[in-house]
Amino acid sequence: MATSTRSIASLTLSFGLVNVPVRLFSATESGADIRFNLLDKDGSRLKQQYVNERTRKVVERKDMVKGYEIEDNQFVLFTPEELKELEEGSSHVIQIVSFVPLESIDPLFYDKSYLLAPDKRGEKPYALLAEALRQSGRCALAKWPWKAKQYVAQIRANEDGLILQQLRYSAEVRSLAALEIPKTTVSKPELQLALQLVEQIAADSFDPGQFHDEEKERVLAAIEEKVKGKKIVMSSREEHGPVGGGQVIDLMDALRASLGKKPAAKEGKAKASAKVTPLPTRKTTSAKRAGTQAPAKRAHR
Repeated sequence: MATSTRSIASLTLSFGLVNVPVRLFSATESGADIRFNLLDKDGSRLKQQYVNERTRKVVERKDMVKGYEIEDNQFVLFTPEELKELEEGSSHVIQIVSFVPLESIDPLFYDKSYLLAPDKRGEKPYALLAEALRQSGRCALAKWPWKAKQYVAQIRANEDGLILQQLRYSAEVRSLAALEIPKTTVSKPELQLALQLVEQIAADSFDPGQFHDEEKERVLAAIEEKVKGKKIVMSSREEHGPVGGGQVIDLMDALRASLGKKPAAKEGKAKASAKVTPLPTRKTTSAKRAGTQAPAKRAHR
């Protein structure tokens, strides 16, 4: 880990009689987003104010209280002192409560990620816990009091060390079952073509360097042009609209057409494409054509 990286906190992983001193690091770059300031047309900064909607007078922060709306326009009020009493007590101990199979946690529950490194005199127990997790195929579930709140956390190991994954509570995660998605059967020929398409553009692993933020690059380029005093002109970037101008096409025809396209060139060693055995052409009925929807047009900000 780079020496310029600063830890957020010093914590202790605790399970049984074993304590692992660790340092906590953010796993993401908080300053990666491009942020714009709100200004008046003359270039002056704008100041946010809170206004009493009844009297239209500006209310200073020191005069504000917080309230929970129990009915329409009816609130239960809390003072800062009362809210302070309700906060979770701070602790530097992350208490491991169980070890579960790594695949048993749905990524839908993943929230913010952190990196863990051994603190002073923690190298040996840190390495032991990491190797035990790797060998067992399990991860740890823990209670984590952090910044006046109680979190559930997953601690998992990769080849480099330990990762602390903040998890969402069950009430915060929606279920696909609640959407009542209708059951639809697929034919063997359709499935065969779909599997061939999967193999055609399959990769051995996820390479994060393959993807980059194109919108951010456009904005940064536009900022540079503004700095140079140049006018921004409309770009001719590709629009991803419906296939064939929005017409409804047959699913089998779409799969065959996709198989006919060559996958985009990849950096590094190219994977040999799977051998494709085309199926005989069959006639499609108007009913099947009407049952296939065109893909939705991508929305741009």
